[in-house]
Amino acid sequence: MAWPLPAAHWLDQLPQRLALLGPGYALLQANQSLRAYTGQTLRALQCAPWLERLHPADLAAFEAQYLKLKDGAELLQDCRWRAADGSYGWHQTQARQLAEGQVLLSMSDVHERKEQETRLRQADDLWKLALESNGDGVWDWYVQTGIEIYSPRYLQMYGYSQDEIQPSPAEFDALTHPDDLAQMNLDREAHFSGRAPLYSNEHRVRCKDGSWKWILSRGMVISRDEAGRPLRMVGTHTDITARKQSEALIWQQAHFDALTGLPNRRLLRERLEQAQHAAWKSGLSVAVLFIDLDHFKEVNDLLGHAMGDLLLVQATQRIVACAAAPHTVARMGGDEFTVVLGEIESPQQAEAIAQNILQALAFAFRLEGERVFVSASIGLSLYPADGEQIETLFKHADQALYMAKGAGRNRLCRFTPALQTAAQERARLGNDLHDALAERQFSLVYQAIVRLSDGHIHKAEALLRWQHPSRGLLGPGEFIPLAESSGLIIEIGEWVFEQVALQAQDWRHRFNPQFQLHINKSPVQFRGSGMPSMQDQGHAWAQRLLELGLPGQAIAVEITEGLLLEADELVALHLDSLRQAGVQVSLDDFGTGYSSLSYLQRLAIDQVKIDKSFVSHLKTGSKELALCKAIITMAHALGIEVVAEGVETEEQHQLLLDAGCDFGQGYWYARPMPAQALEELLKAGRLGKT
Repeated sequence: MAWPLPAAHWLDQLPQRLALLGPGYALLQANQSLRAYTGQTLRALQCAPWLERLHPADLAAFEAQYLKLKDGAELLQDCRWRAADGSYGWHQTQARQLAEGQVLLSMSDVHERKEQETRLRQADDLWKLALESNGDGVWDWYVQTGIEIYSPRYLQMYGYSQDEIQPSPAEFDALTHPDDLAQMNLDREAHFSGRAPLYSNEHRVRCKDGSWKWILSRGMVISRDEAGRPLRMVGTHTDITARKQSEALIWQQAHFDALTGLPNRRLLRERLEQAQHAAWKSGLSVAVLFIDLDHFKEVNDLLGHAMGDLLLVQATQRIVACAAAPHTVARMGGDEFTVVLGEIESPQQAEAIAQNILQALAFAFRLEGERVFVSASIGLSLYPADGEQIETLFKHADQALYMAKGAGRNRLCRFTPALQTAAQERARLGNDLHDALAERQFSLVYQAIVRLSDGHIHKAEALLRWQHPSRGLLGPGEFIPLAESSGLIIEIGEWVFEQVALQAQDWRHRFNPQFQLHINKSPVQFRGSGMPSMQDQGHAWAQRLLELGLPGQAIAVEITEGLLLEADELVALHLDSLRQAGVQVSLDDFGTGYSSLSYLQRLAIDQVKIDKSFVSHLKTGSKELALCKAIITMAHALGIEVVAEGVETEEQHQLLLDAGCDFGQGYWYARPMPAQALEELLKAGRLGKT
């Protein structure tokens, strides 16, 4: 049977998929919508059993209803029919009996509705699961009516009873922290509009006892009206207060110094960026101060780390008092502080604050009954005048700090282009230093050390010089700091030892079998390697001296008081390895630091050298003479030899001789000179001046 032509045209325009079935489900006709859905022609459809296109799971129910059609019943069922691509689409299927045993089948596409129903069932399952949970509070919001239902656990979390809270979202919104309300509404609207698949927000809720509790609120709209407006939304509240407290603690530890409570390097950078942005908008400046406490290490070692920590806390209080908000004071580590001064109108304003800090730190610190004095060195750079990048400002402030220390400490130094030039020169010199050893640019000169009682030269100090290819002869003060910072001092020190050992072998053989040469040893050489290598170096020196037929006493190592104060296990181990090799230890610049008798005894010092700052002012009746006599008496009582440095006049020589000083060194006797020149003096046996 065919559709009548007018009817066929009309039926092909309908969106419903229509089929005319004969006995045994034989397909007689199909409209255009059905043919397009199946992707087959009418003849192809007629050649295959029609019910093969029905989903197997729907077949039994369909056949049961289909058999009742002959009794006048109608079929109405949601079924899945196979499409052209092999997938199954949900259709609301209707059928009724026509004349001559034929059946008209109508299928309306309801796939989207069925998928939505599936999602709703899944959401409802989740909702039921949440209701059965004891850990989270559950809420159920009927959006259009404004009714919100809370689970007992939900109310319990905040300390309220059912009677104390109205079933309205506005009620709980009023309990939300004001700072969190705007973001909560934004997140809720993002889900309502479909921009976010789920609602999720962290905010604080005020409990009945007045405390604030951090919660994670999550939810989902489970039903909407035909216009897509939300009708019902369900969700949970999870208490995340403990997690937030842990995060706050972690953030605190990551951004603040544990000892002083000051911002650390990370937070300082953030504050500096904020200050730069504000200065860019206002046209003002930002100042960066690098602060180092002078002699803090000495105080720390003398009084202990607990006292050192107390000093840092008190210093922090003084610096903060001078640079309160909107400025930022940060601790960079150790005794290093950085201050960011915002809203600076002129360099003079920044310098005035820096000077206030210097003055504040100059007053005595009281550390559990001890009065301690320290000073500070400060380097200053300005944004944008001295740089616009953070690293540039830090670099320039550090260069200024370097100059402040070099100028004698306890002062402020502001960055200038000249400092940048000096830093670049140091960098270039540091690069050249790498080639100096390989190209034999180093040499040694020697300054005689005279025994005052007879004028004989019994010792000499080896002094390093660098014949730079373009800058000429450089003294150690011009390159040793660079060698220390680069680590090259270790290799240079080994070269010096080898040259001095060979020279000592020669002079002891030719002039005096008791002759001793002094070499200076940098603090970095004591700390440049680990403990095993410290011991190895002592053994290596002893072995080399043995190879040359020299006793350890042929060499004396000069160290500074600063190193003595840092005499931890590593330094003590190194000194001990030298003593085991027989090498003597001489304490240089004695009297200028904070060393005590306990250091001299514990570390078995062989010699002390009175600093030239005392010797240069020696006069009859002077306090410098009294100090020299005290040092000499104390040293002799401990079995330690005394060498006076910087002797430049006959009067100084005579006063030291009368005071019982053992040896003298200085221009009065001889200037530093090449080995060949000192040999001429050694041949003479004694200096004519004495």
